[in-house]
Amino acid sequence: MQISRVTAEHTGQPFPIHENLVDSLLAAHDVSTGRDPMVAHVLATCAGYAYADADTLATMMARVGLEANACVQLTQVVDAMYIYSTASLVQSRCGRVVILGYRGTELASIGNWLGDLDSGSATLHLVAGDTVEMPRVHAGFYRNFRATRWAVDQELKAALQARSLAEPRRRLKYPMQALFVTGHSLGAAMAVLFALGLAERGANSALDARLRAVYTFGGPMVIGEPFPAETAARIGARLHRHVMPDDPVPTLPPAAWGQFAHFGHEYRYADGQWQRSENAVAQLTRIKEIPKSLLAMLANEKRRASLSYAVAAHGPHHYLAALRPAGHVTEFGDFAARSA
Repeated sequence: MQISRVTAEHTGQPFPIHENLVDSLLAAHDVSTGRDPMVAHVLATCAGYAYADADTLATMMARVGLEANACVQLTQVVDAMYIYSTASLVQSRCGRVVILGYRGTELASIGNWLGDLDSGSATLHLVAGDTVEMPRVHAGFYRNFRATRWAVDQELKAALQARSLAEPRRRLKYPMQALFVTGHSLGAAMAVLFALGLAERGANSALDARLRAVYTFGGPMVIGEPFPAETAARIGARLHRHVMPDDPVPTLPPAAWGQFAHFGHEYRYADGQWQRSENAVAQLTRIKEIPKSLLAMLANEKRRASLSYAVAAHGPHHYLAALRPAGHVTEFGDFAARSA
């Protein structure tokens, strides 16, 4: 396993994007479970730059508002098993806030795509009160999540002990008080599996007590039948899923591969704003829409408008642009209009 540990530098003008971000994150989801636009932007930044190296991710999170953060990136690759698992943890300078971001599917990796297609059988054992729920989950997603799970647990244990993730022997002023989890695409699926994994430990675990929220972007479905109603209701209260128009990935896996379903709160982008959807995105029923969505990138504007989905709409930069707060600079230090 490859492990990278870095510390972000202090930022200067025009950063940070969000002033007093640690205090804001500590207050967010402390009582209310409703979606927080500021949290959505911060976590979308982490999810988007989880595709980058640790230095880049730490720099972008410092610009957002976690100045002088500590960042550790954990990567496990096993080509023959379709394992391409990368988890990044960003710890505030004081230690009170940690963000766990999972990397999504890497475009240039055929093995990564093959893992996404492996929707075969795997089973979770979830503790729900006095009962145990055993839902089927997407095997490829679950294997990638498990590949870095132990290492992630060790880093979170260190954060609970008030140790710096960049310099494990150095003690911080505070232990972790609030944990946020995020990811885009495959990373979103792994973020959901992390939250479900807490149910394997029981509702009273130290991590479950500190998990404030899970925010995902363009995430596919993870859970199959039998659906774990009790666990989904408990974990789903802290799960906020974001879906852009024309993005085909939230409709996957297709129904022909077995019954899967979303849970948690869903938000769709329409008319320049994020709106709560009472009905979750349904599974794709026409597999022929998948190649059409790929070809949409090469089609003219008129042809694209006639298609139901376009893979290009799935890009993490589209989600980040749509979540950018008006009147604030971007992570590049300039001003740009939000997505229409």
